[in-house]
Amino acid sequence: MTKKMMMRKLLFLLKIGGSIGAKRQCPRHFREEEEEIGESKFKKTIGGRRSVILESEGEEVEEIEDDHDLSASDDDIFSDEDGKEVSVKDILTNFGSPKQEQGDDGQPLPKKSTEGDNSYLSQTRFDECSISPLTLRGVKAAGYERMTQVQESTLPLILKGKDVLAKAKTGTGKTVAFLLPAIEVVSKLPPVERDQRRQPINVLVVCPTRELADQAAAEANKLLKYHPSIGVQVVMGGTRLALEQKRMQTNPCQILVATPGRLRDHIENTPGFATRLMGVKVLVLDEADRLLDMGFRKDIEKIVAAVPKQRQTLLFSATVPDEVRQICYIAMKRDLEFINTVGEGTEETHSQVKQMHLVAPLEKQFSILYNILTEHISENVDYKVIVFCTTAMATKLVADLLSELKLNVREIHSRKPQSYRTRVSKEFKESKGLILVSSDVSARGVDYPNVTLVIQLGVPADREQYIHRLGRTGRKGQEGTGILMLAPWEDFFLSTIKDLPITKAPLPTVDLDTRKKVERALGHVELKNKESAYQAWLGYYNSNKNIGRDKYQLVALANEFSRSMGLDNPPAVNKLVLKKMGLNNVPGLRAK
Repeated sequence: MTKKMMMRKLLFLLKIGGSIGAKRQCPRHFREEEEEIGESKFKKTIGGRRSVILESEGEEVEEIEDDHDLSASDDDIFSDEDGKEVSVKDILTNFGSPKQEQGDDGQPLPKKSTEGDNSYLSQTRFDECSISPLTLRGVKAAGYERMTQVQESTLPLILKGKDVLAKAKTGTGKTVAFLLPAIEVVSKLPPVERDQRRQPINVLVVCPTRELADQAAAEANKLLKYHPSIGVQVVMGGTRLALEQKRMQTNPCQILVATPGRLRDHIENTPGFATRLMGVKVLVLDEADRLLDMGFRKDIEKIVAAVPKQRQTLLFSATVPDEVRQICYIAMKRDLEFINTVGEGTEETHSQVKQMHLVAPLEKQFSILYNILTEHISENVDYKVIVFCTTAMATKLVADLLSELKLNVREIHSRKPQSYRTRVSKEFKESKGLILVSSDVSARGVDYPNVTLVIQLGVPADREQYIHRLGRTGRKGQEGTGILMLAPWEDFFLSTIKDLPITKAPLPTVDLDTRKKVERALGHVELKNKESAYQAWLGYYNSNKNIGRDKYQLVALANEFSRSMGLDNPPAVNKLVLKKMGLNNVPGLRAK
């Protein structure tokens, strides 16, 4: 199929992106409070249904319907350039297929091997690319010599000014892929008078979480080492709007990295900010699928409307669902280039990561977790572990427990102030011999180098979240290990990842001394933290259709969790909260 034909199909897909799927369930978008909302937490549940959870109260509220007008079917038939009939379904399939290079004889060339520690790197060096000497010096100072495959595929097109939609796995160098050409654009602009009242913002990078925004800004500053006249700033939730306003007025920047909610706040509430955005030459939507999955559709539309139409737009995403394609139609030029570096049939998880799962009763899980950690530490002098938990309060509980057990632990979740989260994230990036207990704020995109082990405690929200959590290890060709620990009634999740190379791990034997040691440590964890973890547990699993459907069984399992924390008498829960969760008068619950 010719390149022209593929582009015509792509353009058609984008045009009908907002109307595909009369036979499908309308997509829903939710904001997960790992980002902007303070006390609220929004979780996507397994099986396609999404609910909104107020984690502070364990409250489940109504699902939110989107207002898309769905009027076409996947089976509608159209003709391509050669007169051959094709359906929307065919176009969707082709859209997700990578370009495969062809030889002089027109036959596909063999795919490059992805084996070896440097498989994520290409053979192309940055000094072979048409970037300016100062930018190249910054690249070398940052320690980069060879491009990653996504950089090799996208940089030439982006440097030519093309709009690019790039599909690439997490941890493959996407941030540098969009920052380098953006820096080149700014460096070629005529200088602006320093005393100009409202200096324009030339590059706008939108990230779904604070951690990713921080990371992108830090990467930009590294690459700008030899461009002292180009400034970078980051605006995000968790900080005072007035302080950001003052900082941007005092130190104008050409490159702005932002989370969507806070960026919209500035557009609506910061005098002169909208005027500065009229200078945007490059708009970047990073981790676009997560931006939309977290419910930022309306914010993205507002942001796109606030920047000039004559601009370059770059969209990087690990997956390209319908929602991302609809945003392409809204935000990007019709002659955009689609680059797929993932490929058909390639593994969604890194092959060098050893994946295991084990199933154990809740009453044994804390002891088994401690056992796994101490064994890993004894075998790895430079250990670096992330333990993922289901909720922010479960994260705090596990972090407190491991601290009482004298392990070197840090915690990061949405209840911590942003200054704390930034400090801990930086420490974990730069350290060895450390355990990070985290909620899903660290699950995606955040680049923690040399993580040796990822443990997921409890059932993940969905298959994608499992994969993204696992992706914190085995980055840049390194080896790693992932362990998923489930209770017996959570093993239904294994069917969603059965195609991944995950094996069953034998249940570790925990001696009596270890079990007693863990029980003593649990006894020292504050009661209020256990109560909060119990309530958050109820909210999280109540929203899971596989577990929350049977309310009597749910409460029995919640009280099993309570006993695993050393509480024979389950904590009381506010009557209003129980009512909102549909748990009024369910035997086994204590109301207050």
